[in-house]
Amino acid sequence: MPVAYRSAPPVEPQRRQRLADLDLAGKRLLLRADLNAPLENGVVADDFRLRAALPGIRTALEAGAGVILATHLGRPRGRPDPALSVRPVAERLGDLLDAPVRFRSRPVGTDEAEGRRTKVAPGEVLVLENLRFHPGETANDSRFAAALAAFGDEYANDAFGAAHRRHASVDAGARLFPRAAAGPLLERELRWLGRALTAPRRPFVAVLGGAKISDKLGVVESLLARADRVLVGGAMAYTFFAARGLPTGRSLVEPERRADADRLLRRHPDRLVLPEDQRAAPADESEPPPVFPADGLPADRAGLDLGPATAARYAAEIAGAATVLWNGPLGLAEDPRFALGTNAVAAAVADAADRGAATIVGGGDSLLAVRRAGVADRIGHLSTGGGASLAFLAGEPLPGVEALAPAAASASGGERKPEPS
Repeated sequence: MPVAYRSAPPVEPQRRQRLADLDLAGKRLLLRADLNAPLENGVVADDFRLRAALPGIRTALEAGAGVILATHLGRPRGRPDPALSVRPVAERLGDLLDAPVRFRSRPVGTDEAEGRRTKVAPGEVLVLENLRFHPGETANDSRFAAALAAFGDEYANDAFGAAHRRHASVDAGARLFPRAAAGPLLERELRWLGRALTAPRRPFVAVLGGAKISDKLGVVESLLARADRVLVGGAMAYTFFAARGLPTGRSLVEPERRADADRLLRRHPDRLVLPEDQRAAPADESEPPPVFPADGLPADRAGLDLGPATAARYAAEIAGAATVLWNGPLGLAEDPRFALGTNAVAAAVADAADRGAATIVGGGDSLLAVRRAGVADRIGHLSTGGGASLAFLAGEPLPGVEALAPAAASASGGERKPEPS
C-alpha cells in the first residue's frame, strides 16, 4: 500500500522584495506579466496564464495603484504584427477582472517620453502593446528599457514564464527601479520549484517526457542528483534505448546524445527508470496500437506511448511518492490512441496530491494533459513557465529573478546600484 504523507507548505525562496511590500497608494505600478495566451480567430483561446496573473493585478489595485501591464505575445521578431497584437488579451482580461481595461496600441519605444506622460488613476488598468514589437525588448536594450520604465513609479515582475530571458522588461528595465519586486505568481513558482530542488519530502519522484533529451539534458542531470526516481517517457526515452542497445525502430533518436544517455544510465542505474513496454503505430490505421516489450519493437514501427505495464509501474512509483514533479508528455498525447500513458500518469499525480504529496506539473503539453484529464484542480502547483521551469530545475540563473531587489536593500531605503548583466 502506498504511504500517506502529511501535506506541508513549500519552503520560502531567497528573500526578495515583494509586491505586497511596496507602498503603491497613488502610484503607477509597471507590472511585467506573462499574458502570452494563444489566439484563435482574434480571441484568446486559452486564458490559463491570464487567470494566473489575476492575484498580482488585484493585489496592486487593492493597494491603491494604477496598474500598467507589460507582456509579450508570440515571436513577432521586433516589428509590429497585427496578428500578435495584445488587444484581444486586454479585452479578455477586462472580462476576468469584471472591470474596464484600457489598451495602448502604440508600441513602447516609438516615443521615449510618452511613458512619463501616461496617466493611470488608482484602480485603473492599462495594457501595453506587445513588447516584442520593438527589437529593444529581446536585445535587452538600455534605451528601450528606459522608455518602458518611464511608464511606472514602481515595478514588479510576475512573469515567471519570461524570467529565464535576458530581456529588457525583466532585466535591464527592472534594474532601473530601486525596489524592483517579485509578484505573487513569481514567488509561488520559486517556492514550489525551490522546494523540489533543495528540500523535497521523500520519496521524490520526477517524471520527464517530451521529444528530445537534448532539450532536457540539464534537467535530467539535475534531477538525478536529487530525486529518488526519474521516470522517463515520450520520444526522449528512445535515445536511452539506443544507448542500451535496444531496438528503436522508426522512433525519434538523437544519435549525438547517445553518449550522454549512456553516461547517465551507467551513473544512475537504480534511479533512472525507462519504459518496459510501449504502444506503437499500427501497420493499419484501422487497427488498435500494438504493444511491444522494450526489446521487441519492429524495425518498421515507431514507439508512441507507454505500454500498459510501464503505465502501471509509473503509477505505482508515483503512488508511493511524497513529492512528484512532472514535465513533458509521455507519448503522442494529442492523439487519443497514444495518450493512455500520459493520462495514467495524470491520474496518478492527482491521486498522490489527494493523499497529501507535493505535486508540481509544468510545461504546456503537461498542463494541457492534466486539464484534458479533468484533474488540474487537484494538482498542488501548475507551473506557468515552460522554458523557465526547465532552466530553474537545471540550476541555471534566471535573469528576471536576479534583477529583483533583495529585501534587505529595499528595507534600508537606499538606491540600488545596477548589477552587471
